[in-house]
Amino acid sequence: MTNISQTAANVALGASTTPTKIVQVGENVTQGMPLYSSTDGKWYQCDANDGVAKALVGAIALSPATTDGYALVALPSNTPGKSLINLGATLAVGEVYAVSATKGAIAPVGDITTTQFVSVMGIAKTAALLDFQVSISNTAKA
Repeated sequence: MTNISQTAANVALGASTTPTKIVQVGENVTQGMPLYSSTDGKWYQCDANDGVAKALVGAIALSPATTDGYALVALPSNTPGKSLINLGATLAVGEVYAVSATKGAIAPVGDITTTQFVSVMGIAKTAALLDFQVSISNTAKA
């Protein structure tokens, strides 16, 4: 799987309309990582290769945090263009991006392979900005 190459220091909000909140993390996270909410109330790095629950992206880390610490995260929106995130990477305009099978990473949806769970994060609006609109299938690719 070809993950996007992110520079954590360049991850940032892409619009003033992007919803954010502070969450407690259950492991070390860095900016740009897709996160899921666990039953313990903490947020962890997503992984499309480790069960459906860990593929359910609910946020993108905007700040780093250590285990049991707190991070600022961006939340998705159902309104196109409302939740824009600069992922600190060069994106292909119009490409659909998803949770990677590499823990804490993001990849083009076409790179998801057999048995990995499909969790779409959004579409690249520009070479820098992801329109963060989650579409979760709860289904492993056949």
